[in-house]
Amino acid sequence: MKLGVICDGISRDLKHAVDVMDEFGLEYAELQFVGETEVGDHTAREIAEIKALLEGRGKPVSCLSRHVFAGMTTANKPGDELHTKHMDALKRVMEMAHIVGSPLVRIMTNKKEQILWGRGGAEKWNVAKGAWDATLPLIAPAVELAKAEGLTLVVETGNGTMVNSSYTGRKLIDDLDAKGTLKVLWDPANNCWCHEQAYPDGYEELRDGYLGHVHIKDVQVDTPRATLEVRRMGEGQLADQFQPMADALRSDGYDGVISFESVYHPGNGDFEAGFRDCIDRFKEIFA
Repeated sequence: MKLGVICDGISRDLKHAVDVMDEFGLEYAELQFVGETEVGDHTAREIAEIKALLEGRGKPVSCLSRHVFAGMTTANKPGDELHTKHMDALKRVMEMAHIVGSPLVRIMTNKKEQILWGRGGAEKWNVAKGAWDATLPLIAPAVELAKAEGLTLVVETGNGTMVNSSYTGRKLIDDLDAKGTLKVLWDPANNCWCHEQAYPDGYEELRDGYLGHVHIKDVQVDTPRATLEVRRMGEGQLADQFQPMADALRSDGYDGVISFESVYHPGNGDFEAGFRDCIDRFKEIFA
């Protein structure tokens, strides 16, 4: 399968990150921050330098991953100041995507309301009424822009966002009638917070054309204590899930990229060391 990494998880020095990618035989570069700058905020000259470096080293870009729509709430409306700011940033990321040849652009969703639907009384007393319906018009303009630009958006299953599971990712696509233009960026570790089992439950939701990109890391969640621990790959709660996930992706002929997300460190804040502690296990399972 096509393997890559979110480069700034190794280093925000892109040349160094690419050197490490070569050391471990990873091909696809996912860009989030290059230097201290988030994608969408680089100058034309900086983008040209990024393109030249990656093309010169044979590293196709898998996805440009800006935090578009992150931090918004259901109080925001399409066209308000914050929404316009995010849409303008998305336009800049799409311009960069055309230049560096990225087929995918990531978006997030607005902040999570915990209970979106209910029955048996919960629909009256517990549901955040209108929260999901308020989300749809925030995302719809991004879908229309992607159609016009000939690009594919991927919405990440994120911690603390309205789309925090495979189920809500698929529902967003269906409710916007956006299948094909919008796909799910599946981060099964993020989905652990809402207790969605990665395989088979989470994966089954994404079959039939909903899956666009994958992030892999391992975690241990303690929702009652509001605590998240990133763990060395194979030592968290996804340890027994990675192999069946990989087997299903192979069996179904998944042709997208699987990006390792290097957000683990071995207690010293050194994320490159964390990458080195995990990458062999990642390749063993997903290569």
